[in-house]
Amino acid sequence: MSLIDRDIHLARALLVEGNNMLRSVSSGQLRDAGIGQVVAVGRLREARMQLEQHRFDIVVCNREFEGSTESGQDLLDELRRERLLPHSTVFIMVTQHAVYHQVVEAAEAALDGLLVRPYTAAALCQRIQEARHRKRELADVLKALDAGQTEAAFARALKRFQDQAPYALWCGRLAAELLLDMQRPDDARRLFEKLHEIKPAPWALLGAGRAQAACGDLSSARRSLAQVLQLSPDCADAHELQGQLLVEQGDFEAALVEYRAAAEITPGCLLRTQHAGALAFYQGQRAEARRWLEQSLTLGVQSRLFDALSLMLLALLRHDDRDAPGVAAAREQLRRYSERHPESQRLKRLAEAAAWLQALPQDPAAAQAAWLGLAAEIDDDGFDMEGANLLLSLWSRQPPAQRDTAENLGVIERLALRFCVAKSTAEVLAGAAQRVEPGLGTIRRSQAEISALAEQAMSLSLRGDAAGAVLRLLQEGERLRNAKLLEMASAMARRHAAALPDAQALVERATRCLQASCRMATHAAGLRRSGRSPGGLQLRSRLPAAA
Repeated sequence: MSLIDRDIHLARALLVEGNNMLRSVSSGQLRDAGIGQVVAVGRLREARMQLEQHRFDIVVCNREFEGSTESGQDLLDELRRERLLPHSTVFIMVTQHAVYHQVVEAAEAALDGLLVRPYTAAALCQRIQEARHRKRELADVLKALDAGQTEAAFARALKRFQDQAPYALWCGRLAAELLLDMQRPDDARRLFEKLHEIKPAPWALLGAGRAQAACGDLSSARRSLAQVLQLSPDCADAHELQGQLLVEQGDFEAALVEYRAAAEITPGCLLRTQHAGALAFYQGQRAEARRWLEQSLTLGVQSRLFDALSLMLLALLRHDDRDAPGVAAAREQLRRYSERHPESQRLKRLAEAAAWLQALPQDPAAAQAAWLGLAAEIDDDGFDMEGANLLLSLWSRQPPAQRDTAENLGVIERLALRFCVAKSTAEVLAGAAQRVEPGLGTIRRSQAEISALAEQAMSLSLRGDAAGAVLRLLQEGERLRNAKLLEMASAMARRHAAALPDAQALVERATRCLQASCRMATHAAGLRRSGRSPGGLQLRSRLPAAA
């Protein structure tokens, strides 16, 4: 086999192949092609860990793994979405089947290559050579991306698209993605629509839907996603984005249908199994939640994409199933996580909660005292929606006589008044409390109280007392640490800045309290911890810090 290019001896390759004999043969082919270092692994979880910990120039990965639901396609999709694969890395997929439309789409998006078994050493060499040529052809665009120079990368990609240079369509898609990244969703939508006109494709429709969602036009976004799913029912990204939109609208039952579909289409995707498991947990679908979360544990508990919350939710489900050894195992894993990251208050809280859960059957009174100790953090700056859900989940599992005290219900009221910022968050709180009374009633009343405070402020504003409305929202928002009231105060102060001489000071006051109140953490815990957008191209190659 001839050398791929003159620098190939400097390259580092990862081979992912489950068959021992084929792994040996393929490793030899890569070395014969002149590649300087070849690392070979037999399982996707090993590949994920290698790619998280080391940089590779070339990855050759089998799509199908005998006796496993995991797929090399899932690995590629996840690495691209989570920005764990540098732009310079060539990813070659190997498949057993001649019908491979999903792989072709992924290969097109990733600008890499595809091989169908049986293939020759010369064919492997050719695919790698072609992919490395594409990387060099687009080097100016990719270097700008790697350097974080978004405007430069956008300008170069758009010019290549407009000039119809080689790989123009991919450059157009990249330009549209960068417009989204630069908070220009209207421009992104128009470009995605133009790309769809040039070459009708599900990814272009999906991009338009993502842009519409970013504009706040959720109804149009859902229509676009419905079109995608009509054309491509197995588009996991479209199902996932539909699920996200439904979560934001508070329709958790329909969202679970979409998250479930996305996870079933890509059973080897760690994040999707965790998302499906978390949502099933909050919807009270215990058997399904445990199945997804146990699967995520199998897929990669050592991966940086694994969320320790999944272990905690599993501990709660195992407790419900009277699986004491399972609870003990989850507690031990969380303890080890916490010890490895002693600076993490979050991991410490999860480890303490698991210890509480294990102790509850033996000593409910001591567990109650420990629960109140956890509840003492409610007013801390670092206490977030996840912490609130955790406390509610533990509360609902106590014996009723111990659970329904005035002191405990007072804690729940404080939680609910802080975190009932939208219908969706109120529903997650209710799900965490297993919709058990009287906690459920407390959450519903708190949600109504926040809505009433917002309506009263709006009435004041409409009667011409904008200053009174802003001050009322600020005072109540600061007292309850409620992000909805604080955001309303800030928005109203900006809107009526001409009539409020101290408008800027009021905005800054609201912003300070918002930042201290973990505004960014008021998500549906376990569902939106990842910041990516389903269906998007990788825009940066920097690896995220371990969480």
